[in-house]
Amino acid sequence: MTSTLVRRLTFSVMGAAAAIVTTVAAAPPARTELVVYKSPTCGCCNKWVDYLRKQGFTVVAHDTSGMTAVKAEMGVPDALSSCHTAIVGGYLIEGHVPAADIERLLKEHPKVVGLAVAGMVTGSPGMEGGTPEHYKVMAFDAKGKTTVFASY
Repeated sequence: MTSTLVRRLTFSVMGAAAAIVTTVAAAPPARTELVVYKSPTCGCCNKWVDYLRKQGFTVVAHDTSGMTAVKAEMGVPDALSSCHTAIVGGYLIEGHVPAADIERLLKEHPKVVGLAVAGMVTGSPGMEGGTPEHYKVMAFDAKGKTTVFASY
């Protein structure tokens, strides 16, 4: 093989490798799938799902008219109940929990069952509009004991 041909092949291989590295480096990080159970007629649930997707989460939404049964089966405490329930990374997410809190939960892996924003709080993700209310994101354990995870 001539030295000119070897140089051409070397540059071609190096160029292809650089293109692959650039493509891989530019790809967004893989996100954990979040599975949401919600009422088919609830607009704020759809807004929360859209919000999470915009934050980069992969969301699989299941419409069901049996949300009370879903919450009971999953062990959501009545006092923390909201309009939708999700599962991510083995944790429950109840209500309009901000994406940053879900990310923190997945990063820190606390010994809790999940996070909840009880009720339908104006100003929480998916409940935009009107005068925002102060609210707390609560962590809860299997016995229903709660601690404040974040305050807004």
